[in-house]
Amino acid sequence: MKSLFALILPVLLLAQFSCTEKKKTESTENNQVSMEIPPLFERHGELSNAAEWPKTKEKVDELKKKIKENPGDIKSRLQVVVIYLSEARITGEHPYYYPAVLKILDGVLSMDPKNFEALTFKSSVKMSQHQFSEARDLAEKARQINPSNAYVYGVLVDANVELGNYKEAVTMSDKMQELKPSLESYSRASYLREIYGNYPGSIAAMKLAVQAGLPGSEPQCWSKNTLGHLYETTGQLKEAEIQYQQILAMRPSYAFALRGQAQIFKARKEYDKALTELEKAAKIMPEFSFHEEMADIYALQGNADKAKQKYADVVKMLDEDARSGHAVDLELCKLYTKTAQLDSALVYGLKEYSRRPQNIDVNHALAQVYFLDKNTNKAKQHIDIALSTGSKDPEILQIASNIELAMGNKESGNKLIAQAKKVNPKFVF
Repeated sequence: MKSLFALILPVLLLAQFSCTEKKKTESTENNQVSMEIPPLFERHGELSNAAEWPKTKEKVDELKKKIKENPGDIKSRLQVVVIYLSEARITGEHPYYYPAVLKILDGVLSMDPKNFEALTFKSSVKMSQHQFSEARDLAEKARQINPSNAYVYGVLVDANVELGNYKEAVTMSDKMQELKPSLESYSRASYLREIYGNYPGSIAAMKLAVQAGLPGSEPQCWSKNTLGHLYETTGQLKEAEIQYQQILAMRPSYAFALRGQAQIFKARKEYDKALTELEKAAKIMPEFSFHEEMADIYALQGNADKAKQKYADVVKMLDEDARSGHAVDLELCKLYTKTAQLDSALVYGLKEYSRRPQNIDVNHALAQVYFLDKNTNKAKQHIDIALSTGSKDPEILQIASNIELAMGNKESGNKLIAQAKKVNPKFVF
């Protein structure tokens, strides 16, 4: 969920932005920026039957016609960007859409280097590609141009969270809510509360996000799905399942809700049902985590060969993402940890750590690697950073407990397990 915030509501952004025509600077003859608009990526399977797809194609054709007639039409170019960002979320075709969007935005910025909308959209894409420092710098540049726009503060929340600047993220979140209480601002407040160990507050804020969303819209479904995950984390499986089922009643092809339902089946040890849901989700969207979770279930079933092959498939998917500009070092670190390839896990974990040494997820991952490699002193250093915000994530608390027990600190270890059980009495240790 950490990297999804930057593109929560691209489809609504033009309602916030003025998108007025600005004075444009002419491109020089030597400017190599392409002004062509990449085509839509054709939908396949169930998503191609969605009611909005013909309208989407029609709208893109209309905008491309306007741009052909007037190449300097920045407003139409930005409207294409909004559509493409929405398509990236709906279809999961990130390796195609993110480079395509960046190409359009670079064209806009070649005409108008201080275009607020283009800078903000570009920072969002860089966030989703895990290029966090660049995303923050672009968002800060946009904020200097328009300090009264709520959305840019949302990107600054996201970037600072991922870089481990949690206090700055809270400041940006407060400013965002002050400017525009909305689904976007409530969802970010929810995540920050989760980071600081306040699960009841996190759930309450995400409920507000759901209430603020248009019923049945993709953004509202995203919020409901995140609420379901929070219920899962706190052991409230029935409440989580209700959220997933409500989403699927409105949007049967919402892949992340299918994944959520699979997690419920997995918790009940109904592994075949879980695999069925994940296979449905994977047919709708090429999301690597669906395949990784299938591999996890194969491993739980004792099918080592199938698990190994599926994990290999995930590596290929991550490599494809990397070729499109997506930083995937943390994901590879976690994957290689699961498959007991600790040397590789450490290489990727340290690579990510060099970019964001204060991020709690990165330090949690490294603590896990070092613990399994029986380097408890290093593991302790990293888990202390992972716990620095007061996180009550049961998975973080579990590895922290294991490290304390390995170091002979039985009282501290047992206390951490007790905290995890308080958050989620159903958590499997």
